[in-house]
Amino acid sequence: MQDVQRIASGVVLRVLGGRSLDRELAAALRSHPGISTQQRAALRDLCFGTLRWLGEIDAVLGALLERPLRDERLQALLRVALYQLAHTPAAPHAVVDHAVRACERIGLTAAKTLTNAVLRNFLRRRDALTGHARRSEVARFSCPQWWIDKLRAQYPEDYTSILGAGNAHPPLTLRVNVRRASLTGYLALLAEHGVAARTTGVSALTLDRPRPIERIPGFAEGLVSVQDAGAQLAAPMLEALPGHRVLDACAAPGGKASHLLEIADIELVALDTAMERLERVRANFSRLGLAGHIVCGDAADPAGWWDGREFERVLADVPCSASGVVRRHPDIKWLRRASDLAQFAHQQQRILDALWRVLARGGKLLYATCSLFHEENHAQVAAFLERHGDAVHLTPPGTYHCPQSAPGLWLPDEWHDGFFYALLEKR
Repeated sequence: MQDVQRIASGVVLRVLGGRSLDRELAAALRSHPGISTQQRAALRDLCFGTLRWLGEIDAVLGALLERPLRDERLQALLRVALYQLAHTPAAPHAVVDHAVRACERIGLTAAKTLTNAVLRNFLRRRDALTGHARRSEVARFSCPQWWIDKLRAQYPEDYTSILGAGNAHPPLTLRVNVRRASLTGYLALLAEHGVAARTTGVSALTLDRPRPIERIPGFAEGLVSVQDAGAQLAAPMLEALPGHRVLDACAAPGGKASHLLEIADIELVALDTAMERLERVRANFSRLGLAGHIVCGDAADPAGWWDGREFERVLADVPCSASGVVRRHPDIKWLRRASDLAQFAHQQQRILDALWRVLARGGKLLYATCSLFHEENHAQVAAFLERHGDAVHLTPPGTYHCPQSAPGLWLPDEWHDGFFYALLEKR
């Protein structure tokens, strides 16, 4: 535990310095190839859990300290240890002991006494400290105040449930590759392996208990992909027909592009700005037995990649604040700033206007975000419709297993993340 605790504190420190949690955790695992599978799982839990509950943890830590800590390494270590004591079944004496020993490993021998005192004080006063800390909204919802205020203003009746969903553990949902299996057939395969699951969409099923992908039956053979039930709405919503030329304009890592290819015989172009990210698209296509054209380019600048042939369908799953998926990426809420929304909105506008030029008349464009903020969703679409008189906002076809919270909006709940979709036709 000592090494895992120490490694986790380093990851948390770097993330709060502005780095991506996924990248820093991956880098830490590469740097420590000798740790066991159990330790890898524990490391992931410590990193994700500490960031998930950071608001509460920092409020408690502040109450335990006479003055703010000067050393960020010690602060990160205490954050991780407090997460363990407050939110995991780890033996308290072991958590404290390993944190004290970890001080030496990170060059903070002089902080051993303080570390021991702070953590033991928490154990003695746990209920009182936690109760007092949660009087603050930042601690109660473990989210920055500007984020809370914005959700309250935009969703006065739902903001507490949205914030609660953001701190929950996400479900593990699979999408059955209908070219290789059926939903009922794959459910039977899971039953043979003793894996419990339930249907949560047309081709979606959610495991009762998440597990590593290498332990998912048929994953390596391309029978299924991991994809949230809300994300699985996009491909059928676009209604791509056989023979259509389809553009997935922000394709990496390839989940929606793969889904499009699974449900229709189309000519698909998967576009993204980074070749490294497109390699993940290529790997997904290969595993699933699919074929598409992979192109590196900027969706906002078609001159750099477009061959002049128009598309009948365009999926614009644009960069956004990702406020609807924070339970999968808890670092997002601490790294984002309120000012970022205007920057995202400007980028989204550029992409939408550019992609409208490559869409054939009579074609459809699906605008998609995993954001909950109006600036990136309803306001963005309304402004687009004002700029483009040849655009019509359609009611998406079909019915969906995930009920809409409002037109085009799916708020996060126990079954799916938060998503927004707007289907636009070029007249």
